[in-house]
Amino acid sequence: MTAAGEFSGIPRYGVTELNGAVASLLERGFAPRFLLDATVSRPQLKKGHLWMTLVDEQASISAVVWASQLAKLSFVPEDGDGVVVVGKLNFWSNRASLCVQALDIRPSLSSVLRQFEQVRERLALDGLLDQARKRPLPSFPRRIALLTSCPSSALADMLRTSAERWPATAVVVVPIPVQGPVHETICRTLEKLNSQVERLGIDAIVIGRGGGSREDLAVFDNEVVARCLAACPVPVVSGIGHEDDTTVADLVADYRAATPTAALVALLPDHRIAVQTLQQQGRHLQQLIQLRLQGERQRLTRDRERLAGVNPLALLTSRRQALGHAQQLLQALSPAHQLKRGFCLLSDGKGVVVRSVQQLEKGGEVIAQLTDGQASAVVREILHQAPEAKP
Repeated sequence: MTAAGEFSGIPRYGVTELNGAVASLLERGFAPRFLLDATVSRPQLKKGHLWMTLVDEQASISAVVWASQLAKLSFVPEDGDGVVVVGKLNFWSNRASLCVQALDIRPSLSSVLRQFEQVRERLALDGLLDQARKRPLPSFPRRIALLTSCPSSALADMLRTSAERWPATAVVVVPIPVQGPVHETICRTLEKLNSQVERLGIDAIVIGRGGGSREDLAVFDNEVVARCLAACPVPVVSGIGHEDDTTVADLVADYRAATPTAALVALLPDHRIAVQTLQQQGRHLQQLIQLRLQGERQRLTRDRERLAGVNPLALLTSRRQALGHAQQLLQALSPAHQLKRGFCLLSDGKGVVVRSVQQLEKGGEVIAQLTDGQASAVVREILHQAPEAKP
């Protein structure tokens, strides 16, 4: 300070000049846009503008979303929501007030995960996450509905996979928005589709969305959307995001696939494998038919043989042959045959066949029957044969 009481070497400003210098400094030295991680506190609408305080563990700053920008937001935060703000600084030099002007607001991962847990717990209490309510997928669906954004790479991949795997299945594309506060639109679409499932002949529904950040998938954590999916009259297959992403919609679906393409792979059979299976079954069926025919031929052969054995003509022939054999045997054993061989049949005068000399008497009359007649004779002598010595 000089003797005159003046400061030397120190800039001197008026209030307006000071505030203007600060504004100029902020404008030149700070990024025109930035990302801000924060938690929303006390959001409120004033004259169409959304005012809030953005806080972390140690500090806070005011923020505003002008009405013109608020209508463009896909996510409107509530008190306590974690957010990522795309913003810039606003400094009002007339009152030295600093504020963050929010150009876009996205839910932070912590906020998304909190919503996921809250909705999951409520649905679990109602039994909508029970494995017992999961329905099996149809083996050969006639027609399926694809709910996804249109056009999109996810839709293109699903249509290509459908055509490659099982072109016999008809595909109905149902466009839906898949990001932002669009849960009401998704639910209206689902309710309309559910009412027409039987008329359209739809056997399954696929809801899909391509990759993105976990925050981008937040609409599929919406409780209303989850309950609409659970109310579908046919099985639902979800293919949302990447393999590591799990949403509430995945939990209530009858089958959760890692990606939209994987959803079609799970739902549709592979025609190449089906052809191979049919060929194998055809060969197996031919083998069964051949074995059956072989068995039937053998059975017919046995039946013919058995039938031949009970055929009247064959039976009569067999009986005639047996009778002929019996006649030949009788002829061979008959006395007449023996007589022809030179033997004679001896009987006493009374006609009794003489079988032993004990029946004869000396001087008695006997009759010898020969093959061509009889001769009468008188017994002149009886000679007894000596008995054979026993060993």
